[in-house]
Amino acid sequence: MGGVKTEEKKQHFDDIYVAPNPVPYKERILDELQYVSDDFNRATFDRLVLPWATECGKTKQINFCDLCGCFGNTTMATLYGMSYDAIRNNWSNDDKCKTISGQRRFDSRTTAIDISEPAMAYGKTVGLYDDAIVCDLNAPGPDAKAKLTKAVSEADILICTAALVYLDPDTIEYLLDAFCSNETEGYVLVNFLNPFALEKADETKRLLLNKLDFVGSTASRHRKLSPLERGNYPDEEWSLLEIWVLKRHAQVED
Repeated sequence: MGGVKTEEKKQHFDDIYVAPNPVPYKERILDELQYVSDDFNRATFDRLVLPWATECGKTKQINFCDLCGCFGNTTMATLYGMSYDAIRNNWSNDDKCKTISGQRRFDSRTTAIDISEPAMAYGKTVGLYDDAIVCDLNAPGPDAKAKLTKAVSEADILICTAALVYLDPDTIEYLLDAFCSNETEGYVLVNFLNPFALEKADETKRLLLNKLDFVGSTASRHRKLSPLERGNYPDEEWSLLEIWVLKRHAQVED
């Protein structure tokens, strides 16, 4: 998919991302590669973010932003509380994937941002996303950048799972600055992959810790390596994951 920057040793899934629905994604990534990490994303979200979101959602609509959201499996896991198996079942064929077999766990408005136009269209059609922005995050045009800045700065919860590897460090810093421009309490859930792009992950961690407060983390499996990736990393079978949650400070009045 044009514009996505993928490490040479990491598998490309370009044809899946331009499919009209998530069934190929389910079959070739969730199934074949045992993409189990959303169970861990959900558990970490439930432990560190959901209690706040549930209470806050009683008095306001929470702006939930899925950065590099693609077809929305992590929104289904975190916002809807769906398991890996429930997501696979929901996306098991062209008919079942036309609706989402779950409900949002707190009052929210969801915005997804991704380079895949079909994925964004799917998410809006099925009601997974209320708003969708199609753009290359590393090189957004002026209109897209204005929408992107607004969405990220207004987000109460920002998630970016298994996708930071695609973003330039300057892009990550810009997005963090936009998020931190909001003075209300807000949370970020991000993933770091191993064994891919470890130097970039270290640089991103420094940026995050410089701009946000660390809340907690989880170590987990992500998915099995593809045949191409196993050739590049012969001693590895699984891609592993660090899941981090961070928060911005609420403005405290004197």
